[in-house]
Amino acid sequence: MGRRHRPFFRLNAIESRNPRDGKILEKLGHYDPIEKDQAKQLVLNKERIEYWLGVGAVPSDTVAELIAKIGIASKHYQLSRDRKKRARLAASKKGVVYDNTQRAQAKKAAEKAEAAAKAAEPEKKA
Repeated sequence: MGRRHRPFFRLNAIESRNPRDGKILEKLGHYDPIEKDQAKQLVLNKERIEYWLGVGAVPSDTVAELIAKIGIASKHYQLSRDRKKRARLAASKKGVVYDNTQRAQAKKAAEKAEAAAKAAEPEKKA
């Protein structure tokens, strides 16, 4: 929802086989990241969200993060976070970058090391 430079998101319960913009089962709230008032920024129906999670609904990672702000933990989200954490640790043990953040950090470290090496070269010659 929303328009250019004015994002607005609705949280809905939707059957997984329906298209993204298809028929919704129930409106569960909305998220307005531009709203200054924190109480109006994230408006969710906590009881209905708990009901849908109780009957087996699986929230997306983004929605799971939003509902965690109001104190609802999703077991699927926890499992996903734990899996990513284990993968990140395994990658770091192997010395491989896991995601774009680590790739950017490795690139910055390499650039700093290269700059330090270039700065040290003239001192060695003199």
